[in-house]
Amino acid sequence: MPAIIHLDDSLIVLDKPAGLLSVPGRGPAHADSLASRVQMEFADARIVHRLDMATSGLLIMARGLEMERRLSIAFQQRQVEKRYVAVVAGRPSPDEGEIALPLITDWPNRPRQKVDFEAGKPSLTHYTLLSHDAARDRSRMELRPHTGRSHQLRVHMMAIGHPILGDELYGNEDSRGAAGRLLLHASELNLPHPLTGASLHFRSATPF
Repeated sequence: MPAIIHLDDSLIVLDKPAGLLSVPGRGPAHADSLASRVQMEFADARIVHRLDMATSGLLIMARGLEMERRLSIAFQQRQVEKRYVAVVAGRPSPDEGEIALPLITDWPNRPRQKVDFEAGKPSLTHYTLLSHDAARDRSRMELRPHTGRSHQLRVHMMAIGHPILGDELYGNEDSRGAAGRLLLHASELNLPHPLTGASLHFRSATPF
């Protein structure tokens, strides 16, 4: 069972470990997931957003259909603020900025995504440099996605020449081999409570 950060009658906030699917994949070999583990204990738990299998950190599940509907609307209306910590190759310049590159599924190479200025969906990421390790030429970043495209943070950082370390799908041989896991962690969630509207703030310590 993943660590429970918050639990009430409306929602569950969990801390997903890296290497665990958010929802079951195809076939019995991919049946294990955060959602299926949680539903064994909380039968009414429903997924409203996902993290990549390789990504760790905060994930919300709704309790019941009405809370699923309300939370889904909150995500669609961008009332949910998500912050991630990543370690990337090199040092982005400037130290703070936005990446606005449209993304689409790279169909021959699924599940990869790619930048496509003609058919891609608008995608926006804000980044801030937290620290730079000059000796190893890597940077710790805070990433804030304003849209929720699949693999958005991974593709955006790769596209500006600073792939996330340990990313098996994107980047280059050096960045892929620089870490034993994808160095991307969903560290903070801010959202209105789906029942009361109260502001909720959750944090998870970055494990790398």
